Amino acid sequence: MINPLKKISRDGKLYTRRPTIESKIIELASLSHEDLVIRCAIRQKDDPAYVPSECLLYFIRESRGNRPDTYFEKLYKLLSERVLRCLPDSSSLSGKTTSLTKSTIREKVFGHFVELLASDRNDYSDKLDYYEINFEDALKKLRLDAQNQAWRDEKRSTTLYDEETGEPTVEVENAAGSFDPFNTSEFSSDVYRFALNEAIDTLPPFQKRIIVMLQQGFPIGPKDSNAITIAKALDKDEKTIRTHRNKAFATLHAVLNGDN
Repeated sequence: MINPLKKISRDGKLYTRRPTIESKIIELASLSHEDLVIRCAIRQKDDPAYVPSECLLYFIRESRGNRPDTYFEKLYKLLSERVLRCLPDSSSLSGKTTSLTKSTIREKVFGHFVELLASDRNDYSDKLDYYEINFEDALKKLRLDAQNQAWRDEKRSTTLYDEETGEPTVEVENAAGSFDPFNTSEFSSDVYRFALNEAIDTLPPFQKRIIVMLQQGFPIGPKDSNAITIAKALDKDEKTIRTHRNKAFATLHAVLNGDN
């Protein structure tokens, strides 16, 4: 007996596997764990003994609850290798994509897929159901989402920073005006503070240190000669600290307001 999928489509219908996949699962279910692992290790799709990824995923999900489980680990390794072989390497994406972006896409897709498997391992997750219907198409959609996100991130970085100097562009600085991320009516919002902390993490290291110290209440310059100040801690003059603070504020303004 094959366990059915649980996800419901928008028109209220239960997700169902393709008949060929259902038939193949029934055939494979009669094999021992050892023989199934051997079959799943076959890479050539034109081999009559090849196991479709939809079926491999089915047996991985069906091993839920068996821990420790070397059978699951072997199947998981084989499926992970298939996923990685489907992801873009340094030469398989268009010229507008940098090698760093390609690496990011691989990491995003594989990381997200592993998270789906981990979630399903703990408790059935219907987010994996479509992968049992059309594994390659589901993975393709996941890859496209990751590509679009990576390109948006790359575009934002290009928009916010000057290519040659690495500093915020003039447009970004002008748009920020007298913006102070810590002196705004939105600061009382948990959502805003979370977004602000995420934005701070994107700053260059020196600017991030300045902003974090400001966030902790340290003054830039000496009101008291014995007080710890940002200028003293970072061994820079006050003018330099204020310049980098302003650049950081400009970047934070652009990120928080979606100016990219």
